[in-house]
Amino acid sequence: MNGIANTDQSRAWNGYEGSHWATHRDRWDAVNAGFNQPLSDAAAIAPGDRVLDVGCGAGATTRLAARAAAPGGSALGLDLSGPMLERARAAAESEGVAGARFEQGDAQVHPLPRGAFDVVISRFGVMYFADPVAAFGNIASAVRPGGRAALLCAAEPEGNEWLTALAALAGLLPPNGFGEPGGPGMFSLSAPGAAVALLERAGWDDVRAKHVTAHGTWGDDAEHAADLLLSSGPLRHLFARAAPAAAADARRRLVNVLRPRESADGLRLRSNAWLVTATAR
Repeated sequence: MNGIANTDQSRAWNGYEGSHWATHRDRWDAVNAGFNQPLSDAAAIAPGDRVLDVGCGAGATTRLAARAAAPGGSALGLDLSGPMLERARAAAESEGVAGARFEQGDAQVHPLPRGAFDVVISRFGVMYFADPVAAFGNIASAVRPGGRAALLCAAEPEGNEWLTALAALAGLLPPNGFGEPGGPGMFSLSAPGAAVALLERAGWDDVRAKHVTAHGTWGDDAEHAADLLLSSGPLRHLFARAAPAAAADARRRLVNVLRPRESADGLRLRSNAWLVTATAR
């Protein structure tokens, strides 16, 4: 792996978080799968296109991009997380997606080949940059003039049903646990116009943002979904410090809030995002 500037995120995604997401990649893909079609429509990948997938995680969107670019095209998934990239490579091999390959690196400083890509995509992989202007500028340099970007980032927190469900745990959540505008984290680009302004500063043209929503499957039932929510991110750290009785009570409260959302198709919750599109100079 080449140099790393985003050291805090590298530690997280090569530690517990990366291992957790790699182990549960199918479940996290089910959470976010509803955004695949809007992302695909905006990216408009055609046979022969060379695609860069930033923050590709376990590679679900990279494999979709590689299939869309075939024949003659390819997709490169770039991510900080070694554990997730192991799963990405294994999945591409088992599914026979020959046009997908993966590299471990920090998009802020990774030596991407200049002008080598026609399209850059990301499904929730661009909110964690310590220096987003540097990252978006480095990515722009890797896209040919006239090439395009289609990027998903989390929109306003209150538009996400999984997060409003966590209101049941009021008083137990750490402040700013999921990140806030202005710093790396899930909602760092949630403010209207934030991502657009950063991409423009980084040298992209015709930058636009569209508000989109999708439903994702968080589990088979309320217990299944609650355990996923409580096993990742800042909630995991909080409950690791909680007394066993308090942690058990919090889980019961969350399960009770989620119970009405159960259906024959699993427990589904709505999330929202900004779908940002841009053109490289």
